[in-house]
Amino acid sequence: MKIYFATDHAGFQLKQELVRFVRDELHYEAEDLGAHKEEKGDDYVDFIPLAAAQVSKDPEHARAIILGKSGEGEAIVANRFPNVRATVYYGGSLEIPRLSREHNDANVLSLGAGFVPAEEARKVVKLWLSTPFSQEDRHKRRIRKIENYSHG
Repeated sequence: MKIYFATDHAGFQLKQELVRFVRDELHYEAEDLGAHKEEKGDDYVDFIPLAAAQVSKDPEHARAIILGKSGEGEAIVANRFPNVRATVYYGGSLEIPRLSREHNDANVLSLGAGFVPAEEARKVVKLWLSTPFSQEDRHKRRIRKIENYSHG
């Protein structure tokens, strides 16, 4: 499993920390697709598609962690790609990321860096990456319906 990272300036510092965490402590292969410097005027729309495209091409073997101020716009961009199921986490119950994996087979986690402290982000990322899809028929059926609807 390869984990792709992308963000704009709003998530830059947290992304730097999470890339190291995922690579060094969780032992996943991780690739940082940018931003590669903290530049206040950059746009998440220029970086998020880089990660979403990687997941779209290989949804069985790739996941992405994308970041922004709220994570909302980033998820909207990611969800425009086929085979991508992005979920947003900006604090609250850890049931949200767990269920996004178990029930929705989410393959992109969008973090609201403006609302999630680094320690909480590490917990969420670890939980999200380690939680398997349940493989229950009802969830498979729902995902197929989503995919069929979005493709037309």
